[in-house]
Amino acid sequence: MTEDHSSAGAAGPTLEGLRLRLGEFAAARNWQPFHTPKNLAAALSVEAGELLEIFQWLTPEQATAVMDDPDRAHRVRDEVADVLAYLLQFCSVLDVDPLAALAAKIERNEVRFPVE
Repeated sequence: MTEDHSSAGAAGPTLEGLRLRLGEFAAARNWQPFHTPKNLAAALSVEAGELLEIFQWLTPEQATAVMDDPDRAHRVRDEVADVLAYLLQFCSVLDVDPLAALAAKIERNEVRFPVE
């Protein structure tokens, strides 16, 4: 039996809990040999492409309203989940803290693109 890493009380899932859950999911299926940085980066790119495909021929107005269509909204949520899952697995393999990486990038961008 695995621990419940999916939530922190009523707050809902945490990034760390989901990362651990994904690791347990892959380990239970012996997928770790395939979860190399290159393979995970490729899978992340494929899933991001599948997210883009939903919007490929939409006008800006249609793209803004995409979540109003239940079928498209479901596809968007699934692809977002796939992108995040592969990103978290990629970060686990390379020991990258995604929140720290994002915070550092925002700080660099604030210096690079100052408010006029």
